[in-house]
Amino acid sequence: MFGWLKRLFGIAQAEAHSAISKLEDPVKMTEQGIRDLKNDLNKSLQSLAEVKAMHIRGKKELEVASQRELDYENKAILLLQKAESGEISPQEADRLAAQALTKKEQVGKTVAAHRKNVKQYAPMVKKMETNVQQLKDQILSWENELKTLKARSRVSEATSKLNKQMAQIDSTDTIARLERMREKVSEQEALAESYADIADANTSIDDEIDKVLGPGAGENSDALAKLKAKMSTESLKSAGSKSPENKTDSKATQENKTGDLSDLEKLKEKLKNTKEN
Repeated sequence: MFGWLKRLFGIAQAEAHSAISKLEDPVKMTEQGIRDLKNDLNKSLQSLAEVKAMHIRGKKELEVASQRELDYENKAILLLQKAESGEISPQEADRLAAQALTKKEQVGKTVAAHRKNVKQYAPMVKKMETNVQQLKDQILSWENELKTLKARSRVSEATSKLNKQMAQIDSTDTIARLERMREKVSEQEALAESYADIADANTSIDDEIDKVLGPGAGENSDALAKLKAKMSTESLKSAGSKSPENKTDSKATQENKTGDLSDLEKLKEKLKNTKEN
């Protein structure tokens, strides 16, 4: 029961830490800040475009109104000139010129209003352009900062992961495994040496001789036996060509010597006699 509650509490705690980590994540906060700035920039650009449009329209309207004001003034002058030249009566010229000047006065009020608006729009446009540029600079600065934060975050995450892996390594357990492996290798080496000793104990005397003499010892022994047989035959033939007495004495002497010698000494004696003959 308590174990289940403990696990449930651990899960809830982990979720809470994850939520706090996301809230406090500087990368995510910077990304959100950049998105907010871009939204503000879009709104500022839209407002700037609207104010600029009103400014442009105001200047055009001011230009048109100023031209109309000038036209009414010119018309009044022309009417008076026509009266002087006798084209129209002075009374008619005065009446029409007065109306033209009245129109000029009305248009003049419009011109004044447009001029006032244009003067108001000019600093507004300049200020909004400055704000837009500041927003662009701020966004660029934050984007560069975001790149730096992401790079630092990757390095920090990799370092943390490596440190965690290093912390989880049990050096005692690793050393114990190495010791067990070292003991096993020592046992295998000792077993191999014991098998070698057993193999050496089972080696026959012939194997020992062949081992000392080296390769081809058997072939040399056969050749030596043939040579000994040949030398013995030649020795007998040489002995038969001598006088019977000498042959008998020599044979008797040789038989006596032969009886007293070992096989190895007999072989040496045969070799000696062969060299003398």
